Amino acid sequence: MIRHIVLTKFRPDVTEETVAAIYAGLADVAETLPGASGFTGGRSQSPEQIERGYMHGFVIDFDDWAALEAYQNNKTHKALGAQLVENAIGGIDGILVLDLEV
Repeated sequence: MIRHIVLTKFRPDVTEETVAAIYAGLADVAETLPGASGFTGGRSQSPEQIERGYMHGFVIDFDDWAALEAYQNNKTHKALGAQLVENAIGGIDGILVLDLEV
């Protein structure tokens, strides 16, 4: 299984409603693609408070690398990813992506 982890530093003017709408769209994409499951996302609630500006994140699990590739190539995912970049501090520099085999 591949765990896809995305952390974002959103600009201060981006509302929680905007973040929630982007995440809802990504959750919908994950629900429709074979091999994708377990979308979870939101604002950090960490008591450690060491997010270093990455206050929002989401996780999606994929059965294998091919399922992750199908997600990456999905037209709706690409449009939502562009919204993440548009709303992140510094564009792509405000986004971290980790893909871990678990």
